[in-house]
Amino acid sequence: MTRDYTESEGSCAWMHVLTEHERERVRGSLHRQNVDAGAMICHRGDEARYWVGVLDGLVKISSVSVSGKSLTYTGVAPGGWFGEGTLLKSEHWRYDVIALRNSHIGLLPAECFFWLLDRSLEFNRVIVNQLNERLGQFIGQLQIDRLSGADERVARTVAAMFHPILYPGVDRWLRISQEELGYLCGLSRQRVNKALSHLCSLGLLQLRYGGIEVPDLNALRAYESDGAEGEASVLRGLG
Repeated sequence: MTRDYTESEGSCAWMHVLTEHERERVRGSLHRQNVDAGAMICHRGDEARYWVGVLDGLVKISSVSVSGKSLTYTGVAPGGWFGEGTLLKSEHWRYDVIALRNSHIGLLPAECFFWLLDRSLEFNRVIVNQLNERLGQFIGQLQIDRLSGADERVARTVAAMFHPILYPGVDRWLRISQEELGYLCGLSRQRVNKALSHLCSLGLLQLRYGGIEVPDLNALRAYESDGAEGEASVLRGLG
């Protein structure tokens, strides 16, 4: 039997701001889809007809340039929803969304999405907060891509997945493999392994079976590498 994630804490956290009538409308409209690792969830150029959520699993948002170079914008962890900007602008998808592991996806039709916007002030606040946080995330990602060394790139990528607004389904432990993290960072599995070992030696994270635990998220976010092999500094109290 397929687990129903709709009412689980974190998977659809935004539903808790709705009235019972609105929740019933969502329950009746929401499509649930199981996708295999490597499957395409959204294809660049296709019409955007749903607000998309990761009820369980992990996906990446990326695109491929005309020269064939792949660019990953971000990963989306459990509880994360995306595509509201595309729906609001009545655009087609500008990126591809690919499952990094077997995932359970929620698809809220655009008709229901706009119905909620028209009647729910609280849902509007959810969307405004989401857009604001997503903008900050992409600005941070741009900084990572242009300024960071490999260790810092891994640290910031991991920290970005622990976002209480964008990914409410993630607490202090994130289920992710080194290969999946490499896809999000644009680094080899071997380089990710080296970076994780270094970050562990600094006490910034702990490797658990099947995932990563972060004891101090602020310290991980503030980590900066000085660029020298084997040397790094941890800037606490920032961010």
